[in-house]
Amino acid sequence: MKKLVAEFIGTLWLVLGGCGSAVLAAGFPELGIGFVGVAMAFGLTVLTMAYAIGHISGCHLNPAVSIGLWMGGRFDKKDLIPYIIAQVLGGIAGAGILYLIASGKPGFELGGFAANGYGENSPGGYGMMAALITEIVMTFMFLIVILGATHSKAPKGFGGLAIGLALTLIHLISIPVTNTSVNPARSTSQALFVGDWATAQLWLFWVAPIIGAILAGIVYKYLSPEEA
Repeated sequence: MKKLVAEFIGTLWLVLGGCGSAVLAAGFPELGIGFVGVAMAFGLTVLTMAYAIGHISGCHLNPAVSIGLWMGGRFDKKDLIPYIIAQVLGGIAGAGILYLIASGKPGFELGGFAANGYGENSPGGYGMMAALITEIVMTFMFLIVILGATHSKAPKGFGGLAIGLALTLIHLISIPVTNTSVNPARSTSQALFVGDWATAQLWLFWVAPIIGAILAGIVYKYLSPEEA
């Protein structure tokens, strides 16, 4: 149960910190943090939680990460569904807190609420195929970094730093395409508040990250299997 509580809190922080920076700070007149600031915010949420709860739950914060680690032989199948449920609920809680904060401003309009999308809902107008490729490849590379940084032969103590920086880089590349998901829990949390187009397009932000994660798990297990 402690592991699930940790995953709930960690995913809440990821959504509140990452999506919160996009909703509250990215477009602030003349002082907004922009794409670079949002990318850093997402990376910092993972970096900080890696050292806060990594020793408790492994700090997955993401159904795709849990699935990729399972495929790579690093995670027990029996914990997979409970972890995913805790992550999704944590993401929704984070989005709920963000909504309460954001709606406290006079004249508040929900808008995109940092939801992921493609086509006319992509920040750069990118189509569905571009979004699908982006999310598969970015999640694949994210899991390659995670599996490598947490390998028993990797340098100790630096895994969280490598993973946080990887997520920052992923956002720098892909925010213009999809608003960056690589995390079905993060996508679900925002889509539930936006509804409409966000929930209609949510399927892609489950399917693509899971495909990328499965492929990464298979590939990294071949490249560098963990020794018993």
